[in-house]
Order: sequence, then C-alpha cells, then structure tokens
Amino acid sequence: MKNTIYLIIAIISLMACKPKSEQQPSHDSQAASTDTAAIKKIDVHAHFKYSRSYLPTLFKERNMQSVLVDVIKVDSLVISRSWDEYLIHAQANPDLFFLCSSFIGVGVDSPDFTQNTIDQLSKEIDSGARMVKVWKNFGMVTKDKSGNFIQIDDPRLQPIWDFLKDKGIPVIAHIAEPEQAWRPLDDPNNPHYGYYKNNPQYHAFKIPEIPSYETIISARDSWIEKNPDLNILCAHLGSMSNHVERVAERLDKFPNMYVETAARFGDLARQDTKKVKAFFEKYQDRIMFGSDYGNSTPQDAMTEDELQTEQLNLEKSYDVLWQYLSGTDSLVVRGQKTLGLGLPSGILSKVYYENATNFLKLE
Repeated sequence: MKNTIYLIIAIISLMACKPKSEQQPSHDSQAASTDTAAIKKIDVHAHFKYSRSYLPTLFKERNMQSVLVDVIKVDSLVISRSWDEYLIHAQANPDLFFLCSSFIGVGVDSPDFTQNTIDQLSKEIDSGARMVKVWKNFGMVTKDKSGNFIQIDDPRLQPIWDFLKDKGIPVIAHIAEPEQAWRPLDDPNNPHYGYYKNNPQYHAFKIPEIPSYETIISARDSWIEKNPDLNILCAHLGSMSNHVERVAERLDKFPNMYVETAARFGDLARQDTKKVKAFFEKYQDRIMFGSDYGNSTPQDAMTEDELQTEQLNLEKSYDVLWQYLSGTDSLVVRGQKTLGLGLPSGILSKVYYENATNFLKLE
C-alpha cells in the first residue's frame, strides 16, 4: 500500500513542506541539545491528526507538549476538517495536547454566516480550544458571491473578531504564502521549491487572478491594526520568513502581534546567522516555537516498520530544529547549510515554552 511514510509538515493538503535533509550533528551540537533537554517545550503549531502509541512517551521524554491546529479545506464545495480527530486525541492525552479551532470564509454573504461561525467557535472553545486558526484561503482562495477574494480585514468578519476578544481567545493566522509563491519556480535549492512543485495551485506566479503578495500582506497588517485588543500569532513568521527585517518592522508596529517558526526554518537558515540570532534576542518575548509536524495516516493502517520509521524521522526532525536554535556548529536545515544560533537557555525557555504559556493562558 505504501513504501514510505512521510512526516506531514502542514497537514491538510498543502500547508508547508517536509523537512528535507539533515546531517548528523557534531559532538558539540549534541551536547547543546542535551543541555536544553530539561527545558519545557510547547510546539505551538502541530498537526498530529491520529494518535500514535509512541507519541506520549516521546513527548514526555522530550519534556514537550503541542497544540493541535485545526485546518479547513474545501474540495468541490465540501468543507473538511481535522477537528473531530484532534478532539479525540487531545481528550485521550490532555496533559500533552491542546486544541486550536478554525473557521473558513465560505458563505460569508449568507445572513447567518456570522452567527453560525460564532456558534461553532463557541462550542469548540467550550470543548477546550484555546486558539482559533485562519488560513491562507483568506486572500488566496475563497471568494464571495461577487467573485472577490475575501481578505482577512473584510468588515463582514469583524463580529467574529469581537466575539473572540470578548472570550479572550487569540488567533493564529496563516495569511499569504512565502513571497516565493509569487516568483518563478527556478531554484531547486529554495526550501519552498518542492512544495510549489507538488502543489501548483498555490504557486501564485502562474495564477494571475490571485491577488499580489503585497495586497494580501497589506490586508493582514490592516486587520492587526484594526484589532489591537486581539492577540494574533502570525504563523510561519508572518509569511515574511525570508526577511527577518520585515518581521521586525511589524513586531515594532503592532504590539498585539506575535510570530512562530513552523516550517520556515529553511528560510531562517538561508539568512545571516548573526542577523537571525539578533532577531531572536530582540524579540525573545514575541517568538514561539512551532514545527508544522504531524501525521495523516491512522496507525492501524501502518505496518510496524512504517511506524518505527515515522517515529525516527520525527525525532530526527525535532532534533535538527533544536540543534539549530541551541547549537553553534554547522548543520543542514531543510537542505540549507547554516550555523546554529547558539541561543542561551533564558531565550530558549521563552521561545519554547513561556511565550506560548502566556499567550494561550495555560497557567
């Protein structure tokens, strides 16, 4: 049925890319990882859709928890989600997994859209959701009856933001794609090359009707500015991961904006190490650790060998990210040769755990 099990980085068709290549860390890099093993960690952006017999032990050994981020997609007008599977998984392991709900803009013109969305979110918040996700369908995919792409700052969505403010529930927002989506697919070494090659429907360069990167990012910025009382976690480093300076500009401008790293370590690795380290140092209270790792196959559909391979790949993938953040040796992150940032334990504690705990009000 299958020969290889892939770690899904950005589940639900199309979210981000699987980490491609990693090399064996040197002795010093391993030591750095061991030194930070005791630090509590929350993967604030994960997609472990199906339970795994190995996950509880792995997470406990690595002092880790994760947020299961729901994603919605539309196929032939049929809306599908992962919420039900996540709910079962989280209820079975409430000490390891937290929940994140989501909604989509399909039907925004309907007079009952707002109330139906609020009712859905209210029910899922009552079931344990601590955050709500909006996805890149806003701006890139979903249209209203007039044929216009629905941007995230659309005033028809404002009652939903007001509801979430009243509830004290933050939003994680994957708005737009990396800038490379609007550029030619001509560099196989680019960390996004494989994703757009395999998911051409998001390669905006070849789809002129999709609004420009600048248009979507501008709408995102406008939305953040119009909702200063809504805490917003911009997923994937705010879709500006190839230029940490741009991320810094927004963090300086919007005090309610935070960012997380999921599936964008390859972009960080392509930039100057000293510059990226300085970014983490300056914004250490606003950055959270995310991976976008997950799975999409029920365990009972896998062989023991496949399950073991998946586990080893997951462990290796987490290790590379942690070595990049804490070590100082050379390593390869998603095909990019780079040097570890060598962040001190105080900053790592914030990025791995404290910032997410505060943002999600876990304590």
